[in-house]
Amino acid sequence: MVPQSHIDSAQAYRNEAHVAEAVRESGIDRNEVFITTKVISKFHGYDRTVKAIEASLDSMKFDYIDLFLIHDPHAGKVKRLETYKALLEAKAAGKIRSVGVSNYGIHHLEEIVEAGLETPSVNQIEQRPIVEYCKKHDIVVQAYSPLIRSDLGHPVFKELAAKYGNRDPAQIVLRWSLQKGFVPLPKSANPDRIKSNTLLYDFALSDEDMAKLDALDKGKEGAVTWNCVDVP
Repeated sequence: MVPQSHIDSAQAYRNEAHVAEAVRESGIDRNEVFITTKVISKFHGYDRTVKAIEASLDSMKFDYIDLFLIHDPHAGKVKRLETYKALLEAKAAGKIRSVGVSNYGIHHLEEIVEAGLETPSVNQIEQRPIVEYCKKHDIVVQAYSPLIRSDLGHPVFKELAAKYGNRDPAQIVLRWSLQKGFVPLPKSANPDRIKSNTLLYDFALSDEDMAKLDALDKGKEGAVTWNCVDVP
């Protein structure tokens, strides 16, 4: 069965148990929901990661987690690789179905290749400079903060929202992300906004309008929180 929904969680968010409870209360089959969680750097290293994986499974009370990410590269190369190996072992044991990373730059990804390990399934990032590298190595790009941290007042967003049938500017930005081949991870606690963010599949942006949005890229200037590309 192919999952129809994706929920992004993390140990650092302290929402794993809440996510799992919501899935159970919804009555939706577990196999229809793709669940991601992450292990942050203070729990990196082989032994601590093994314990962190068990902690997530215990917290969620699930038999497996669909995608487990290394949340950030701050622990240093040795612990990063130990953490990655622990995740791969958990995958082989059936506790995790996919292993990925988050906030990784190119040199962080290269160290995995140099260690002779399989490449991550996903790199969840905010910045775009390493997108081409990820595409070349078949690493899915998950885009967090795809709504530019609610900074949607640019005239181009408003122009295109009107052009495509009075859409919400957020729908324009999310549609752009989908057409670029990214997996956008919009965040909202507003039920109406959550529903609106799903209404993206009955229109498509033209090549010309995609180019207009491409031209708005802020690069590193737009990354206001995790700036891990240069972490050694």
